Amino acid sequence: MKLTKKLILASNSPRRKEILRASGFDFEVIVRPTSEEFNPEMVHHEVPELLAKKKAECFNDFDDKYLILTADTVVVLENKIINKPENEQQAFEMLSALSGKTHQVITGVCIKNGMEYNSFIDITKVEFDELTEAEIGFYIKNHHPMDKAGAYGVQDFIGMIGIPKIEGSFYTVMGLPIHLIYKALKPYIIFE
Repeated sequence: MKLTKKLILASNSPRRKEILRASGFDFEVIVRPTSEEFNPEMVHHEVPELLAKKKAECFNDFDDKYLILTADTVVVLENKIINKPENEQQAFEMLSALSGKTHQVITGVCIKNGMEYNSFIDITKVEFDELTEAEIGFYIKNHHPMDKAGAYGVQDFIGMIGIPKIEGSFYTVMGLPIHLIYKALKPYIIFE
């Protein structure tokens, strides 16, 4: 499988790289610093799409020989966005808040082709079992939650032992709704 244009993944996320590579895409990673600030009054599902677009706009010097792929993921619990934790205490508080509840994971994606922007979101509901303090502590100590929205990775220990039910795409929770990205990139795909 080849693309008619060069694909740039504008993300350092190891999970996004893994998903894109596993689905058969050849790509290069280029990351440019972007402000991830947003108006706290915004509707929650608009935030990740806005942030993905902001990331794509940093590549206005790239012409239409390139496809720029950007993404942003937020966790929403009880109508409140939970971002990445800044320290272990915040990670503990976030995971304790998620314990025993259902939340939404919303991933926004933007694919930039020249000056055209195709952006969209995908929403997945995630149900958490009750987690003990020991389980949360073990996870924080061994699974590096600092770079993850909501302080967890669905593919890690917490997901394996504490998430009995997901409604929607597993890959959206990991940070890249690959089924929708594939559809968006389909016009540029050549099968050999």
